[in-house]
Amino acid sequence: AALKAQLDNRLFGQHLAKDVVLKAVLGFSNNPSPKKPLMLSLHGWAGTGKNFLSQILAEQVHPAGLRSKFVHLFLATLHFPHQDQVKLYKEQLQNWIRGNVSACPSSVFIFDEMDKMHPGVIDAIKPFLDYYEEVDGVSYRKAIFIFLSNAGGDLINKAALDFWTSGKRREDIQLKDLEPLLSVGVFNNKNSGLWHSSIIDRNLIDYFVPFLPLEQKHVKMCVRAEMAARGYAVDEKIVQAVADEMTYFPKEQKIYSDKGCKTVQAKLDIHEDL
Repeated sequence: AALKAQLDNRLFGQHLAKDVVLKAVLGFSNNPSPKKPLMLSLHGWAGTGKNFLSQILAEQVHPAGLRSKFVHLFLATLHFPHQDQVKLYKEQLQNWIRGNVSACPSSVFIFDEMDKMHPGVIDAIKPFLDYYEEVDGVSYRKAIFIFLSNAGGDLINKAALDFWTSGKRREDIQLKDLEPLLSVGVFNNKNSGLWHSSIIDRNLIDYFVPFLPLEQKHVKMCVRAEMAARGYAVDEKIVQAVADEMTYFPKEQKIYSDKGCKTVQAKLDIHEDL
C-alpha cells in the first residue's frame, strides 16, 4: 500500500511502469520462498522516471533508500569505465554481490547506465540471478536487481507516437505491446550492455519495464510536485512558464518532452525570484 501511494503521488505519466512494478514487487514480497531473485529492467529516455522509481522501490525495502548499506548503486561509466578491464570488473562484481547478500539476503542492486556498460560485464551476475537454491552456500533468492537503461527508448517512443497518431489513448498501451520489442531490441543492440547477454538468453529478466515519453501535462505535474516539495504555493503561471521552456518532439506536433522532467528543478530555480 505504501509503495502504491508513493508511485501514485510521485511518478507521473507511467501507468505501465507503475502497474508492472507494483504487481512484480507484491508477488515477490508475498512469496515466502521465491525461486530466484527479482530482476527488473527499466527502459526509456532520460527524465521519464527510471531512477526515481528505483529509489522509491529501494526505500520501501530499506527505509534509508540509497543511503542504506543494503542498497547498492552501480554506474557503468564510474564503476566499469575501461573496456580492457572487463575480466577484473566481473570478478569484483561477483565478490561484491556475494559479500553483500551474505550480510543481507534482501539486498537491492541497481545498475544505472546499462546502455554504457561494456558487453560481457553484466553476465558476471548471471549465476546469482538463476534458479539455484544456493551458490557456494549463499542464497540469492530474496535479493532484488534493477537495470536502468536508455536502450530501447526509441522503440518505446515510436510505439507511443503510433498510438497517438492512430487516435488511441496513451493509457491503452499495454505491456504486451512493448515487452517483446524491448527484449529483442535490447538483446540485439550493441550499445545496450545486454548485447547477446546470457541473462536475456536464459530468460532471467522477470520484466522489461517500458517508460513512456512524457507529455506537457506530465511535465506540469512534475513542476507542481517540485514546487510543493520546496514549500511554495503552486502558481499555475510559473508551472506553465517552466513547461513552455522545455523542448518537445516530434518537431511538427511537439507532443513529448525531449528531456522528460529532467531539467524541471533547474528551470524552477530560475523562476524562484517570482
